[in-house]
Amino acid sequence: MNIPDATQTAIVVRNREVAAKSVTAAALAQIAEHNQTYNCFTTVLSESALEAADRIDQKIAAGEDPGALAGVPFAVKDLFDVAGIPTFAGSKINAEKPPATQDAALIKRLKEAGAVLVGALNMDEFAYGFTTENAHYGATRNPHDLGRSAGGSSGGSAAAIAAGLVPFSLGSDTNGSIRVPASFCGIFGLKPTYGRLSRAGAYPFVGSLDHVGPFARSVRDLALLFDVMQGHDPSDPVCTARSPEFCLPELSKGSEGLRIAIADDYFARGGEPEVFAAVEQVAQALGVTRRITLPAPGQARAAAFVITATEGANLHFEELRTRSQDFDFAVRDRLLAGALVPGHWYVQAQRFRQWFRDQVREIFQEVDIILAPATPCVAPRIGQQTMTLDGQEMLVRPNLGMFTQPLSFIGLPIVSVPVKRSGLPIGVQIIAAPYQEALVLRVAAELEAKGIVEAPVVDR
Repeated sequence: MNIPDATQTAIVVRNREVAAKSVTAAALAQIAEHNQTYNCFTTVLSESALEAADRIDQKIAAGEDPGALAGVPFAVKDLFDVAGIPTFAGSKINAEKPPATQDAALIKRLKEAGAVLVGALNMDEFAYGFTTENAHYGATRNPHDLGRSAGGSSGGSAAAIAAGLVPFSLGSDTNGSIRVPASFCGIFGLKPTYGRLSRAGAYPFVGSLDHVGPFARSVRDLALLFDVMQGHDPSDPVCTARSPEFCLPELSKGSEGLRIAIADDYFARGGEPEVFAAVEQVAQALGVTRRITLPAPGQARAAAFVITATEGANLHFEELRTRSQDFDFAVRDRLLAGALVPGHWYVQAQRFRQWFRDQVREIFQEVDIILAPATPCVAPRIGQQTMTLDGQEMLVRPNLGMFTQPLSFIGLPIVSVPVKRSGLPIGVQIIAAPYQEALVLRVAAELEAKGIVEAPVVDR
């Protein structure tokens, strides 16, 4: 389906070709008609969205600047605080808590740029999962195949875009929760450098690994959204004080002058053949033949598991002790296991993290960009428990992040791009050194211009 992206929507609103209120009303009508099919939204904010859109139209009528995202509807993973409603974070427990008193920092910045918030989106409970099969709020269905998972934990955020319900959304990524659903739903997802975007007002999962970032259907949208949301925020203690480095003006440079390599060894095995074919398709389009080997990514993934389970259990320890029956069973069991992790395992995992970071930093002295699969397979079926990869049967849920976990472990900026192909979507990761978001977006933009990657809305 040919539906305008966020950039084009803002242009026609600013040019008075269509009113912001009409755009918002159309998005709300799509959500009302189709959300029952996909189960993306946990809350729809019809009244406040129409009021906000009306204010954008009034600004335009008054000759004021309505912002770079004037009248563009968007939605957020239900772990971002939205003033006036509770932040579910996919949980029954949080639904009992008082409404948020103010918007999360990134929502504020998007609204200041003229975007219109239309709702909150489904996710794995407390962001602990890769499938968005939530015991409380149901499974989000993949728009490309309703019997399959949308990925997680930001599954609602990805599916809402693939289904054409909103042009962009926000999600979070601790071990792959932006890149996995982006891959399964066939859209673009940007996980920025750790600390690059403010997490203030976003419900935490693993403080030392949590990132936040956007989903969209075009690279220019990702760049615009990232640029709008950059900037220091003292209310998030890990948010960088570096000045914003704008990416949108850089996109036309493409991959010129960049040293690009394909991740080999660990990242070239353990998945379905078609995921590696997708990486080769991207590499050929860029003229890349060089391969590099990252040291010990398997150990990095193991360390990420230890840190995730330990910090997650610590965050929810009191409620695990007093009302464990109210957790999603799949999440509860992993958090309980995390509460039993010996302290020295956690310390050793953090020590290894520093070693791994130093090793990968050395690799980025030799290359600027690394290509790797985003997921080991296409979207599994909802309820699927096991899968066989490379001749080995394994559990689905913990293994969908095998190619994403080692990289978010050290906070690298990565964009997942949807490779144009027949069949179900597959994403490829474009990876750079910290704070080099412009480079990954430049490469993604070149691939998009060449028709190698694309994110059309599914036909209904």
